[in-house]
Amino acid sequence: MIPAAHPLSHPAPSQGGDAPPRWQALWREAVRDPRELLGLLGLDPDALGMSDAAAAQFPLRVPRGFVARMRHGDPADPLLRQVLPLDAEMRPMPGFSLDAVGDGAAKAGHGVIRKYRGRALLIATGSCAINCRYCFRRHFPYAEETAAAAGWREAVAAIAADPDIDEVILSGGDPWSLATPKLAELTDALKGVPQLKRLRVHTRLPVVLPERVDAALTEWLAALPWPVAVVLHANHAREFDAAVDAAMRRLREAGASLLNQAVLLRGVNDSVEALAALSERSYAAGVLPYYLHQLDRVQGAAHFEVADEQALALHRALAARLSGYLVPKLVREVAGDPGKRPL
Repeated sequence: MIPAAHPLSHPAPSQGGDAPPRWQALWREAVRDPRELLGLLGLDPDALGMSDAAAAQFPLRVPRGFVARMRHGDPADPLLRQVLPLDAEMRPMPGFSLDAVGDGAAKAGHGVIRKYRGRALLIATGSCAINCRYCFRRHFPYAEETAAAAGWREAVAAIAADPDIDEVILSGGDPWSLATPKLAELTDALKGVPQLKRLRVHTRLPVVLPERVDAALTEWLAALPWPVAVVLHANHAREFDAAVDAAMRRLREAGASLLNQAVLLRGVNDSVEALAALSERSYAAGVLPYYLHQLDRVQGAAHFEVADEQALALHRALAARLSGYLVPKLVREVAGDPGKRPL
């Protein structure tokens, strides 16, 4: 952990007048230069295999509060490994593609993906507060496929036209990177879909930028007419701190059910100790472990892959160690399958 006196510390932006919400100001201050990131951590870029080419292809972005949870001077820090562009990303690997999960073939409208019965996923935005190097949508054509285009009209019409869709999943990018009034614009439109029973939000923002969970967001959330599941994304126990705990508490108080989905990542959480700590720390924050995903085989992420045999052994050891409700389902997403495939 970087001490409080480290240059990462920033005074809270003013909230007076027409100042933007604090989370937006913190978003703008995110670290975008890999050399700055490594300098803040006291690390040598040349010794770590940092890649300017990988950063040019998929830019670095990481909030300073998340950087503050990294261990100073540790080149193997599991939080750093998730965001640092490396030479390994630029090596072509057989079996790794631009669209690892078949998003393109599942398009059902502008910014609407329909893979599973009863559910539609909206690509609400292409923006994220953090760029994870293993992201399965790192090559996704967001400029062409964002549901917010034309005031959500085409996306909402596609959902309303299919009576089998009773659950909408807000995804991206990160849907909570949108300003709260923009989210309200979408959910107001969805209120006109009579068959809708549930809303799900897939987001990493409450973990990497907990300030996003402000009064405006929780008021919007509490006023929604449907049960809401917020599926968070944390891969390591040290992604949780007191600020994240407080954000989770605010989400629960607003009526959301909280679940966590993690990705099994080599060098990040590929030990039973790391996985057990993640489940226990997640549950302590009020978030139930949900899925442990095998890596989606997207170009640039092969260095994170854990073999299926090792993944299954880890999952068995986790089940032997923890109560059943703390053991996430080990799954893989396979294009064309009717749901996540258990391993």
